[in-house]
Amino acid sequence: MQGTTDNQLIEIDAQNLKAEMDMGRVLLVDVREPSEHAGERIPGASLLPLSKFDPSQLPETSGKKLILHCHSGNRSAQAGRKLLDAGWDTVCHLQGGIMAWREAGYETEQNERAPISLQRQVQITAGSLALLGTLLGAFVSPWFLLLSGFIGAGLMFAGITDTCGMAMILAKGSI
Repeated sequence: MQGTTDNQLIEIDAQNLKAEMDMGRVLLVDVREPSEHAGERIPGASLLPLSKFDPSQLPETSGKKLILHCHSGNRSAQAGRKLLDAGWDTVCHLQGGIMAWREAGYETEQNERAPISLQRQVQITAGSLALLGTLLGAFVSPWFLLLSGFIGAGLMFAGITDTCGMAMILAKGSI
């Protein structure tokens, strides 16, 4: 384990998480959205999406170590900071998220019938709106090009801040 810049938010790598899980000492909480969790998950992980994250809604730890995880580690760190703000002394999260778990060669449960991921929903929606704005701008009025510009600016903002407004809107609508 290694500490991050916030001394109370601790990152755990996939190998150490696996060892802790094998000894039955971990309560693993997935903070991704329900469609992501439904599509692929680490066996035994509970779900508490970051979009609805409320520290009081965490499952009972029963003396186990709480470890958060997400896709890449960004959202679990955000959830961890929320727990620290709520008074938790120490919070652990999986460094690199489920991607690191898979890269380490550990098994995940997959459901091929699960809805498409939130990221793909955002890509489809943003792409459709940008194409629509371009077509309407070319054939109806150049003012419709503002729609494409707005979508492009939103995607840039999402990439820079790692916060996607469209994903939050889609997540609230699909739950």
